[in-house]
Amino acid sequence: MIKERIFKCVRNAVPVALRTSCWFLKIMLPVTLFVTLLSYFGILPYLSSLTAPLFRFLGLPGDAALVFVTSIFTNIYTVIALIVTLDFTVREGIILAVMCLISHGFIIETLVQKKTGSAALRMVLLRLSGSLIAAVGLNWVLPQMPEVLSSTMGTAVGFTETMLTWLKGSLILCVKIFAIIISLMILQRLLEEFGILKVLSRLFAPLMYLFGLPASTSFLWIVGNTVGLAYGAAIMMDYGASGYLNRREADLLNHHLAVSHSELEDPLLFMVIGLPVFWLIIPRLILAILAVWERRLELKLSEMGKLKNYRVSIRQDRM
Repeated sequence: MIKERIFKCVRNAVPVALRTSCWFLKIMLPVTLFVTLLSYFGILPYLSSLTAPLFRFLGLPGDAALVFVTSIFTNIYTVIALIVTLDFTVREGIILAVMCLISHGFIIETLVQKKTGSAALRMVLLRLSGSLIAAVGLNWVLPQMPEVLSSTMGTAVGFTETMLTWLKGSLILCVKIFAIIISLMILQRLLEEFGILKVLSRLFAPLMYLFGLPASTSFLWIVGNTVGLAYGAAIMMDYGASGYLNRREADLLNHHLAVSHSELEDPLLFMVIGLPVFWLIIPRLILAILAVWERRLELKLSEMGKLKNYRVSIRQDRM
């Protein structure tokens, strides 16, 4: 009996996971190729030079603009490679890392958040403003840390080698996407089939309330903070299609995950190069909580305004 239930979960999850994975790849592969070409032809450094004055205002050297702009188009691994190539202090590294943790991978992650019920422009503005607020706050509270992160020298590569590197990375990406999304969707079906999702919802309900999120988002919150925003959104799309999550709940969760996601893997990657994990997690978590409660207040005021207009229209009709 148990084997039959497990087989049913796998049978139902795999086709959905394959369709979702293909949708992801249709976005990710062109984006990664485009970014590779931008980097190879020196367009990213040019874009970074335009924002360098803002970063000096935030207490960061002009080189920080290159790292941040690159993070918008790429991922955390690229950010770390750039940070250790340039001469940043630990203090500068913390500020820059938090900014990039909030705003990396804009194109792909914004598209998947739009797919799950949030306005794309709003998500972009939320993450950009969140990065700037975090940078200003950290620049104000962080003590001086004169230690310099270890640096390495980068080497220039030719166009053919660049394309081969992109192709190799893309193949690895394809395997990773299929493996993670299929595994997550099978896990979600199993947790649902055996009633574990309800237990998780009850267990995490107090924490979700503190975050301003419904208890029904507990599992998605766990996924988003372990494997990341993009993969979490894949499960969220399946939740929405199945009717387990409405657009308002998905939008609130998107506001949280836009600022605070992948709190397990990404901070540990930065810890390897000498950055303290505390400062990489707590500021983002606080900003995420504020973002969700602000959104809830905004929605509440909007509902009150609509109700008031409705009552006015009824009175006018009666007259």
